Amino acid sequence: MRTDLWNELANTARSLAELSSDGVDTSSAAGPSETDEALWRETTEGLLEQLMEIERYFGDPGRSRIAKLLAALSRSEYLSLSHQVDEVGRRLVSDVYRGCQESDEFDEGMDETSTALRRAGDPAACISFSVLFVEDLSESDEQALRLRLRQLQESDAPFTYNVLVQPSLEDALVAVALNANIQAVVVRYAPSLKSRNLSDRIRPFVQDLLPQDLDAEISAARGPILGELIRTLRPEIDVYYVTDTALAHLKDATIRLFRRIFYRREDVQELHLAILHGIRARYQTPFFTALREYSHKPTGVFHAMPVSRGNSVFRSRWIRDFGEFYGRNLFLAETSSTTGGLDSLLQPTGPLKRAQELAATAYGARHTFFATNGTSTSNKIVLQALVEPGDLVLIDRDCHKSHHYGLVLSGAIPVYLDSYPIERFSMYGAVPLAHIEAKLRELERAGRLDRVKMLLLTNCTFDGLVYNVQRVMERVLAIKPDIVFLWDEAWFAYGSYGLNYRQRTSMHVAGKLYRKVNSPAYRAHYEALSPEEKSVSPDPDRARIRVYATQSTHKTLTSLRQGSMIHVWDEDFRRLAKTSFSEAYMTHTSTSPNYQILGSLDVGRRQVQFEGYELVERSVELAMVLRARIDSTPQLKKYFDVLTVKDFIPDQYRESGLSEYWDPERGWSRMEGAWASDEFVLDPTKITLFVGRTGVDGDTFKNRYLMDKFNIQVNKTSRNTVLLMTNIGTTRGSVAYLINALLQIAQELDATFRALNGVERRATEARIRSLTDGCPPLPHFSGFHASFQAVPGVPGGNLREAFYMAYREHDCEYRSLEQCRDDLAAGEELVASTFVIPYPPGFPVLVPGQVVSAQIVEFLLALDVTEIHGYRPDVGLRLFSQKTIERFAIAERPGS
Repeated sequence: MRTDLWNELANTARSLAELSSDGVDTSSAAGPSETDEALWRETTEGLLEQLMEIERYFGDPGRSRIAKLLAALSRSEYLSLSHQVDEVGRRLVSDVYRGCQESDEFDEGMDETSTALRRAGDPAACISFSVLFVEDLSESDEQALRLRLRQLQESDAPFTYNVLVQPSLEDALVAVALNANIQAVVVRYAPSLKSRNLSDRIRPFVQDLLPQDLDAEISAARGPILGELIRTLRPEIDVYYVTDTALAHLKDATIRLFRRIFYRREDVQELHLAILHGIRARYQTPFFTALREYSHKPTGVFHAMPVSRGNSVFRSRWIRDFGEFYGRNLFLAETSSTTGGLDSLLQPTGPLKRAQELAATAYGARHTFFATNGTSTSNKIVLQALVEPGDLVLIDRDCHKSHHYGLVLSGAIPVYLDSYPIERFSMYGAVPLAHIEAKLRELERAGRLDRVKMLLLTNCTFDGLVYNVQRVMERVLAIKPDIVFLWDEAWFAYGSYGLNYRQRTSMHVAGKLYRKVNSPAYRAHYEALSPEEKSVSPDPDRARIRVYATQSTHKTLTSLRQGSMIHVWDEDFRRLAKTSFSEAYMTHTSTSPNYQILGSLDVGRRQVQFEGYELVERSVELAMVLRARIDSTPQLKKYFDVLTVKDFIPDQYRESGLSEYWDPERGWSRMEGAWASDEFVLDPTKITLFVGRTGVDGDTFKNRYLMDKFNIQVNKTSRNTVLLMTNIGTTRGSVAYLINALLQIAQELDATFRALNGVERRATEARIRSLTDGCPPLPHFSGFHASFQAVPGVPGGNLREAFYMAYREHDCEYRSLEQCRDDLAAGEELVASTFVIPYPPGFPVLVPGQVVSAQIVEFLLALDVTEIHGYRPDVGLRLFSQKTIERFAIAERPGS
């Protein structure tokens, strides 16, 4: 809305300029119409007043710029007005105003050298941010505060900031929510509660952020209350408190809440220095800085890696082009040294250790570990660290294959959970909480609950389904209070920096749940519950908060490929898991990690702490714009649908009733309520495009149209869908290019369909019916064969034994799918010896030791994909031979 208003203002100001005597053709006898001029003036003034409502929450352009524009309008200086508005528009679009501070407030206080340096774009002098002061000041006091802080800023400092003042708690929250450039907040004394400025235009954007029940709070508590609200809203920014309350009367919680507390009589210089110190603390990148400094040192290379310093590359006549492509810095930073200012990934004590500690703070973890070979390896590390042979792991069957292989390596026994199917689009949803609870109760009745060690779920799924993490953890802890949670957040690394997202991230919930369960208020609440209510609530005397998350930083944030992190919020980590985790980490981590990947993880952490909030919200905005454009364009609606909430999530899992994010008739829907209450929600940045009406399956559509013709890359398809994603690197231009490509594809399909003869048309219509209505039913997990069940009749199978048993080729055989269908119909029992994973949809339909069901065979026969891992079309499905199964069954009988 802000951008649109500035663009509209630029058009009206330009029209006024063209009407003025300076802007019309003087050879024309007719002058500007007074009526037209009055109309354009009225429109321009209205736009400026609307912008004043928004710009009061921003430092630049800000209120002062709007006031100058209004003054120019009142003096009928239309050309000057138009030029000023155009300049503001250019700066807003290019983000120059935040990189090189040129606001009116600073231009007056900067020396010529500093101003010239910043305008030249020197990276060391072009980082600017906003500091929000929350206090009801008179205009003169506000100007005095600005002047004092301006005088303290050095012309050659690496950071500059402007001062933004808001008078009330509500205004402060609005500013923090809307203005991503705010990096520090100073709460002075006890601000008033209600805003005098919040307009009806702004209120809908922030109404869910404003507290509704603070009127009764005493004024002295308002500062800490605001600090807590800001921490909840944007935990990455620094919050300071200026108070007159005696130190002896300050609560411990208040002292812990703020980065620093100051008193009125203290000089503002200390506050200024604290603000800059806080920024520098977040800005530091210990490992990247050490690596960069190391690369600039003159060295002699007498160890491994001839590529180090680029000597084997740039001195070569044959591979010099390789070096020129990547540049010298890549090779200057290439080393296997762990000294000279660098560090060891396997046992860090220096800059890598500090980098991981900063990452833990950034993501709300107690510990964070960097990984240079992706989340696949991170998953295996966590599994091997925490589960032993014979432990039960409740696991979503259609999770990433690395988890299944991790179970093989660890020897744990999987208890597979089934996600609800979304059959029309050949994909699975997520695992309902009731299904998880039912499995736990079944194991409890069988006397196996004590062997349950872990619950492993994917959050969010590839298709964008996000769990209600707190609800899942609370209800599961009520049954199994010492269970370990592993949340695969490979596609959710950005979650900590979104307004709605954060409340459903594992690290945020772990900290929140720990504080809740260990609070006196919760203990009193729990004691008052009925036995039935206690059965779904964690027991504060028994519950342990043990949560792990694996995140692919490189997938959704800034990192080189395979850069991942393991986040730990485990209150028993040091006592129960530190040693085993270290061993598993060393088992799977290379002794020669890629330092460039580690440096990128360090820098990526810095970025999200300063820009993550804005970039994530922008990616949501672009996703919404894309959804709305496809749904409202008739040419695109002929062939494409953007699947929305109701397509992915059945009604019973949507307490809020939210069914879609955008409707052409009703417009936008608010998602806050759904993200607070629903069992599952849909991440709006995952845009699933239904392509069934094109007559082309998803994989072909991706390759033939998007990739080959337009170089548009997508990661996932299903039989009749293509998954598009926006991320922090997505631009408006790339969204426009995608829309353009879809329009061209639609035009091509129009021409193709018009040219079809009768036979071709009938074949195409049959193909469309197959893609829109003829998708094969998705099979559920059939169960482990009795020979591979950990305990007969109880969920859980010996996956490791089946996996390694299949290494013996003479114990296996191959059968075609058609033969399998006939043999099953004849009553024969078939058992898979390998993982069978069709791409798409990409989930294992068979695991070693699993019974092959008729439903699974029919699903594989109906699939029209060419890539099925673990299945060879030339020889068939790999199974355990009947003799092997019989021999194994005899060996397992008691007394055998």
